[in-house]
Amino acid sequence: MEFTVRACSGHGRVGSLRLASGLEFETPSLLMITRRGLPVVIPPEMLMDLHPDSRACQFTPMHFLEDPLAAVVAKAGGVHKLASLTGFAMVAVARDSLGNEIAGEEASNLGASFETSSGRRIVGLEKYMEVVNACKPDLWVSLPDEVPHWVPEKRNRESVDHTSQWLDHCLSLQHAEHGNRCLGVVVGAGSLEERARSAEQAATRNVAGFSLAGFGLGEDVAQRGFHLEVAIAKLPNDKLRHVCGLGSPEEVLQAVGAGIDLLDSTYPYMLTKECLAMTFPLKMEVPLRNADRDMQPTPDHGVASGFSLAKVNLRSATYGIDETPLVTGCKCYTCKRHTKVYINQLLNSNETLAQTLLEIHNTYHYLEFFKAIRESIKADKFHEFRTWFTSQRVFGMTYDVSESFVA
Repeated sequence: MEFTVRACSGHGRVGSLRLASGLEFETPSLLMITRRGLPVVIPPEMLMDLHPDSRACQFTPMHFLEDPLAAVVAKAGGVHKLASLTGFAMVAVARDSLGNEIAGEEASNLGASFETSSGRRIVGLEKYMEVVNACKPDLWVSLPDEVPHWVPEKRNRESVDHTSQWLDHCLSLQHAEHGNRCLGVVVGAGSLEERARSAEQAATRNVAGFSLAGFGLGEDVAQRGFHLEVAIAKLPNDKLRHVCGLGSPEEVLQAVGAGIDLLDSTYPYMLTKECLAMTFPLKMEVPLRNADRDMQPTPDHGVASGFSLAKVNLRSATYGIDETPLVTGCKCYTCKRHTKVYINQLLNSNETLAQTLLEIHNTYHYLEFFKAIRESIKADKFHEFRTWFTSQRVFGMTYDVSESFVA
């Protein structure tokens, strides 16, 4: 694996990640969420043509503890072949982003507590690495003792100690023929001192990069940036950085602004579950439509009425006669072929095709969001882009995303 930083804007950076498989893509990049290596809603055969950047997926080895067993995955040749997703990057992360199951209290020297298909159980290092080795991921995260921000100081210190010791053990159990693909975990919960200590310890290990854990678990949003910065300041600048648990647009911008390269996100999927389509603008200095200039949004002027700056509710009667695409100028499969009224009718008749079409659009739109972030960094305008993006989401305005990026 090779990772090279190509451009910087503040602490935000664009990198080039080349995997051992030969697949190469730019960062910051979105890792699409999967269940057992397969997309949750989108048919696997549609992933290749969904978007030029739809090549990186995240899965949890915990899904392969019992059904299917690690031996079945190994016999199939790894998770790429099992899921028929050869040519894609597969990143193994212990935490199930869709499950949100981190408890924090339960742990032992033998392993960490996770929710599985047969209930909560302690997953030991040997079992975890057995599954990781069977899956043959392009990158994998060491087993963390991940805790929420509210745990006592003693439990937090124990989490840091466990995570550092387990990293060494995981490295000793990895299959040598797979090369160095490990992302060492950094924890620390609500303590800046413990986060710095965890990062210092991880930085001394021979790993391909680092995974910042413990976010999205009840931390103070106002303090999150400090926790990211303290940890990253202790890590080498030339290695990959991943974070789990930060997925909304504002969280993505905060993480990228701190220097993160890879992020998973359940945001597109959660919007799809709620029958919502992303509509937020992606390009700086896109002109407002005349009809929007005089609009005075109110606190309840949002999803209930079908309208929002960031998303629209496709179940709303507002779209029962709307023959326009979800977003004007969007080049996704859904927007090029279908209209709001069609998806509105599919949703209101409970057709599963509606979820598929919505997820295709939402994933495409979010991948375009990451592309816009990379373009702003290359133009050394990330701060301006972040400020613009955050400010325009405060007001209920709609935009045409067909306008080009203004450097």
